[in-house]
Amino acid sequence: MTNDPLGFSGVDVTRDGHVAIVTFARPPHNFADLALIEAIGAAFAAADADREVRAIVLQSEGKVFCAGADLVNANPVAADRAEGERNPFYVAAAKLFAVETPVVAAIQGAAVGAGLGLALVADFRVASPEAKFVANFVQIGFHPGFGISAVLERVIGRQRALLMTLTARRIRAEQAEAWGLADAVVPADQLRAEALSLAREIAAGAPLAVGSTRKTMRGDLFALVQSQTDHELAEQAWLQKTNDFAEGVSAVSERRPGNFTGT
Repeated sequence: MTNDPLGFSGVDVTRDGHVAIVTFARPPHNFADLALIEAIGAAFAAADADREVRAIVLQSEGKVFCAGADLVNANPVAADRAEGERNPFYVAAAKLFAVETPVVAAIQGAAVGAGLGLALVADFRVASPEAKFVANFVQIGFHPGFGISAVLERVIGRQRALLMTLTARRIRAEQAEAWGLADAVVPADQLRAEALSLAREIAAGAPLAVGSTRKTMRGDLFALVQSQTDHELAEQAWLQKTNDFAEGVSAVSERRPGNFTGT
């Protein structure tokens, strides 16, 4: 295994044979911001450009896989932009779905909001029993983002996606596996080894055939997410001006249920 730091804050790349291991760390919550998503995108682009890389493992340090965007202190979708201009955070998020190399994500803890979106970028998700998947947007008076409103139902079906997004229910690892949101659940001390093993299994196939098959099965996910994030952002823009969003952000900050009024 060789170490090849990208030079982006919080993201590191190592190699194990034909597998690139992309590890991000933004302690303690691994919040997703523009810099992190762009750095992961750069790692993916480098893997796509390297003929020796045939699979990617995406993983993070700490107890949380990714707690989403920090809507309280550094909301990445709140920036002012010219009319018709795409939000840079969602531009970077959509590009992740254009990755041409198969991706296996190792989910060791909470994948919340944008963190769930990041997990959905992967073709496969290996989880530890401590993992949980949460689309908590309605709990903060917000609309789902990161392409979740398009991609989640492709993985678990429309009804289950509706259940997750309208209730903000936490889906724990065992249920996630039953739904197909997680492809395997293994003890925490075996998680990274299991994700790497699956990536090696993919990398052992004929690379042109793997790429061709994946392209057929995955379709133009980038175009779908790019279009959907435009819609998601438009919905988020007006919801951010509501009293319920202000209350939701305060409730999250104060660790209490929101008292919503529909205004």
